[in-house]
Amino acid sequence: MGELSLVTLIIIALNAVISFKGFSDQSFFNKYRFNIADIKQGRKYQIFTSGFLHVDTAHLFVNMLTLYFFANVVIYLMGSVAFLIIYLGSLILGNLVSYFFHKDDYNYTAVGASGAVMGILYSAILLQPDMTLGLFFVIPIPAYVFGIGYLLYTIYGMKQRRDNIGHDAHFGGAVGGYLLTMVFAPWVFESHLLMVVLLAIPIVILFLLQRTGYI
Repeated sequence: MGELSLVTLIIIALNAVISFKGFSDQSFFNKYRFNIADIKQGRKYQIFTSGFLHVDTAHLFVNMLTLYFFANVVIYLMGSVAFLIIYLGSLILGNLVSYFFHKDDYNYTAVGASGAVMGILYSAILLQPDMTLGLFFVIPIPAYVFGIGYLLYTIYGMKQRRDNIGHDAHFGGAVGGYLLTMVFAPWVFESHLLMVVLLAIPIVILFLLQRTGYI
């Protein structure tokens, strides 16, 4: 885990400041949240700005804590610039995936850094697949098992649509982290080829389900 890097500290600070502003100012929250109707009316900036808003302090805390745990793996192995590009790229791709799946639901609204954080999480898994995660902070499991399992659960959640979790943004963010990591660290093909293939399986499954109309 190590020390908190400057770029991670800045991202956490931005999320905290903007989120707390949204907690106390509903008009601010509504202006910058992700909302299909607003985006179709021209507020495309919401695809980006919604990634710095959160529903409440618990939502903010979980996202920033997850970022804190995995940011340094990416920064140490690829540098701060690549980390920032992966974070922001995953944020945007996550929300674009949300837009794709909800473009006809004008009432759909979402906020949160989950897509961006998932991108960093999956980047870290791809870069260091032998690390161990603490499921519920207690049960140790291999990072790659968590990664594959979570993506499969996300596909299930996207198909069922029975909860208020933005599964599609999580999935889009994970895909962003996966693809951008391979751009910035092509050595993973040689060092962690099995992980590259295994983490691609849920992506292919989602593509096939979408193409065949099952999701």
